[in-house]
Amino acid sequence: MLMQAPIAHADQQAAIDVMAEYLMFQEYESGIILPQQIDQSVFESVTFIDTRDAEQFEAGTIPGARHIEWRQILDRMDEIPDTGKVILFCNTGSLSSQATFALRVAGFDNVVVLQSGYRGWLVDAAYKP
Repeated sequence: MLMQAPIAHADQQAAIDVMAEYLMFQEYESGIILPQQIDQSVFESVTFIDTRDAEQFEAGTIPGARHIEWRQILDRMDEIPDTGKVILFCNTGSLSSQATFALRVAGFDNVVVLQSGYRGWLVDAAYKP
């Protein structure tokens, strides 16, 4: 039995079109930063946003990080700086990558995801205050 793809409604198609256009013009490594790239100068010039839940944030985070859970990122876009580098992270980078993608499609080209997340930063960051 062949399954048919769902028929997209007009507003869904508009969202799909925006995402497709975004993907067509992105470089392979655009939208990410590695912990090893975060030296002191980078650390002191960026805004970190922890996208994990409140309990994880309270247990420990990158010093100075703001907290916005990944599912709330679009509802709280007004809290995201639109200038300067903004680094989103979760524990491993999987949830924060979804939030980063949503923000980048929404026009926040200054937002990147921390590949390997908070755990990777703890182990591999070039600078930790």
